[in-house]
Amino acid sequence: MIRSRNKSPEEQQPADHSSDGQAQAVPAGESPAAAAGGRRLALDVHGRLRTMILSGELPPGSVLLQAEMARKLGVSRTPMREAFRLLQEEGLIDARPDQRARVRAVDPEDLDAVYGARIMLETLAVSMTAKSFTAEDIERMSGALKRMQGLAVDEQPDEWHTAHHEFHSIATQAVGPHLQRMLASLGEHSERYIRLAQLGAPASWGKAYAEHEALLEALRTSDPAEAARVVARHLARTALSVLADIAPEYEPVATRTALGIAGTGQS
Repeated sequence: MIRSRNKSPEEQQPADHSSDGQAQAVPAGESPAAAAGGRRLALDVHGRLRTMILSGELPPGSVLLQAEMARKLGVSRTPMREAFRLLQEEGLIDARPDQRARVRAVDPEDLDAVYGARIMLETLAVSMTAKSFTAEDIERMSGALKRMQGLAVDEQPDEWHTAHHEFHSIATQAVGPHLQRMLASLGEHSERYIRLAQLGAPASWGKAYAEHEALLEALRTSDPAEAARVVARHLARTALSVLADIAPEYEPVATRTALGIAGTGQS
């Protein structure tokens, strides 16, 4: 019979290193699954905070305390610290050495850059989509537009923005997954500016709906150049409207340059 040998120090350790249930920094020996779970939790917390900032639930200038937000969202400080780091990298918060942070004020340079990039990419996407638009696509896009028109933006903002996102997603659906991710990121970043435009000039939304209808018609008639021109002007009008309200002295070079390229059909 083989007798049991003396165990090494490593073998004498309990098999479960996380029996206390507490999140820890990844120690030697922690399973990849546990590390991945912690990362997923941090990304989830980041996504929830990001949505709160972009939607205006956490307005510019709001003080964010890690401990307070961790209690509010029901998580530990570890994923909250990682979420704060990601938000700071995105430029959505300014973190302080004492762990205090604030939601960043609206930055006209950021707005200009976001909309300049969005105009260039979205005009490319709608031009490609116009060449392969189907009757089913027209029906889906018309449905999203009807939902937008039937919702009161100030009373049902989340439902309106969901329909608005669907409308633009259908209009840009022909591009590949990498560009889709870029468009989605820019669209999410734009949401706080769209909400500011709605607050600053509510009467202008009749014009916005006319532009949405014009984009749908350009796609219906398979006219890539017209689709590009319509979406470029639509996006630029939102950016310029917000800038006129928050920073009338700022010259939006990126937005105007992108509009000029898309509006003249240059490539």
